[in-house]
Amino acid sequence: MRAWQYTTINNTLEKSLFLNSSAPAPNRASLSKDQVLVEVITASINPVDYKMPESGIYAKLSIKRPATPGLDFCGRVVAAHASNSVLSEGQLVFGALSKTSQIGTLCQFVVVSCSMCALLPEGVGVDHAAAIGTAALTALQSLLLDVVKPGSMVFINGGSGGVGTFGIQFAKALGAKVTTTCSTGNVDLCKGLGADEILDYTKDDILSHLEKKGQIFDLAIDNVGSPTFLYEHSSAFLKPTGTFAQVSVAAGMGIILRRMLQPRYLGGGKRRFHFVRVKSRSEDYRQVGSWIAEGKVRVVIDESFEWEDVPKAFEKLRTGHSKGKIIIHVTKKEEIVDGKTLAPQIEHNIAG
Repeated sequence: MRAWQYTTINNTLEKSLFLNSSAPAPNRASLSKDQVLVEVITASINPVDYKMPESGIYAKLSIKRPATPGLDFCGRVVAAHASNSVLSEGQLVFGALSKTSQIGTLCQFVVVSCSMCALLPEGVGVDHAAAIGTAALTALQSLLLDVVKPGSMVFINGGSGGVGTFGIQFAKALGAKVTTTCSTGNVDLCKGLGADEILDYTKDDILSHLEKKGQIFDLAIDNVGSPTFLYEHSSAFLKPTGTFAQVSVAAGMGIILRRMLQPRYLGGGKRRFHFVRVKSRSEDYRQVGSWIAEGKVRVVIDESFEWEDVPKAFEKLRTGHSKGKIIIHVTKKEEIVDGKTLAPQIEHNIAG
């Protein structure tokens, strides 16, 4: 199968990627009862897709090489275990792998657990479904559904990226009032997604603005990591019962671990701290897919890249200025007829 791979990291992931047209493909015999083999039609990328391979010794110890990046996908089931009663061949599914591993989604075929994907809802496009994956589940799980209720006050730091664009809409779908941050050029985007108040970080001192509001928020979600010590000041704008959800790791894992472990009486934070560890769950994909199919949520795609331009897609992602998601067409349009993919090596690759 064809796959984008790397063996060593030469400064950045995008400079280290090479296209392998004869990478080993997984086959039917390798599938366990709860797994399916998916031919990827469209994939989307996230910051973790380059940050993890670039994490030095940790990446070398945890990812076997050569490796293929990518977590998010939408594609067609081309093989399933004989006893699999959840999904069957020919069905379109979307989701994300649970963690960075040797075989990611920037390749033709990927093995996926049924618990990490869902059927594509009627009326939802393949490209839009591919963009759901990691970003949408991060946004949904950061909202801590036991906290957000109709009328809840939610602050989202970073509303115009992949996670933020979903987060604003999910919070509104749950009945919350949303304050978010973005740059001047993204104000209209966030307003169109339903944000009730928008703070322009290029013009406003975000922390001062929040402190002036007082303790009004039930939940604060940090998708950015800046201002660095936003959590340490969160008692000024979060209710005493409020929660601070940390998505971005820009502040460094040392600071995040301290926030998680240091008790209040030893100088720790004065509000509940939650570090968002995303779990790929089919029920969450079904919920998001349903909201999109019903028109309650729309997928914001910044740019689409073709298969040959994967390094350019990562260059764009790395700028940190994407409006929504970046997607990659893994299967070319001319390889799709009546919604079905025509990969000549499918039968050969999955026959095992």
